[in-house]
Amino acid sequence: MTVTIRQATTGDEAALAAVAAVTFPLACPPHTTDEAKAAFIASVLSEERFADYLADDARRLLVAEDDDGSAIGYTMVNLGEPSDEDVRGSLRIRPTAELSKCYVLPGHQGAGVAGLLMAESLRVAQDAGARGMWLGVNEENGRAQRFYGKHGFERVGAKRFLVGERYEDDWVMERPLG
Repeated sequence: MTVTIRQATTGDEAALAAVAAVTFPLACPPHTTDEAKAAFIASVLSEERFADYLADDARRLLVAEDDDGSAIGYTMVNLGEPSDEDVRGSLRIRPTAELSKCYVLPGHQGAGVAGLLMAESLRVAQDAGARGMWLGVNEENGRAQRFYGKHGFERVGAKRFLVGERYEDDWVMERPLG
């Protein structure tokens, strides 16, 4: 299988939302309710929200496509200073960019797709002037933590992340660019 990574554009909203609806629940801790997952997807990962993200100059969305052009993964890079006080206090490298989303559909995981998305996300952030990149990952998501560690991220702090009506505990991980 050949994987293509490209910048997402207007018209990709439905494909991005479809991938997000499948992959977001897989990253949630076991105690997250189906209702909380559905509410988060509806409010943060809908087609309408992806249209907003694509129109935002401070965001870069990348999509991974397979041989037939179907979306199999995506990332979202947010440029600029984080709004979360705990994150701002944890980071050591400025200017920074956030790897806000990094998801690959089941059936394509373990095939190098996430690594390709990661490499392009790091390049996009660096090209936009960032010297570091950070992300938040649930403290119970060991698989994602190992993946991020393999790509040079290290734990520098913690933050809270609201899913439904419950706050989750995330690690803040950071790495230099360049």
